[in-house]
Amino acid sequence: MARERGLDLVEVSPTQRPPVAKILDYGKFKYEQNRKDRENRKHQKAGEVKEVRFRPLTSDHDVNFKVRTMQKFLKAGNKVKVTVRMRGRERIHPELAATLLTKVVDKLKHLSTVERPVSAERSDQISIILSPVRGASSGK
Repeated sequence: MARERGLDLVEVSPTQRPPVAKILDYGKFKYEQNRKDRENRKHQKAGEVKEVRFRPLTSDHDVNFKVRTMQKFLKAGNKVKVTVRMRGRERIHPELAATLLTKVVDKLKHLSTVERPVSAERSDQISIILSPVRGASSGK
């Protein structure tokens, strides 16, 4: 039937039982599929990674202020990279930076999950990446 009409027999969904096939122009079918895929990619939100930096001896007030900023980022659906940068003699006390990171993670545990655990990127900084919990984002 397809040859009589000058069209192609295209298997549309091979996973169904029985498989579904249609008689149509294959070139037009591929073109429309590409357009749909491109349109779907336009509407996807690319998750940004926002970075918040600390020093090991950051005061509690400043930590709380930055935690509120991170809450806004997480509610908007963005990932947050928390970095603690150490300079000079601070480098010999990396446990202070790790303690600060665990404090921040504890304050944000209701909004986020740890995507990448504590890691030393360079000798003078350690970081962690938090991703938003599905139900916590506001859906913007």
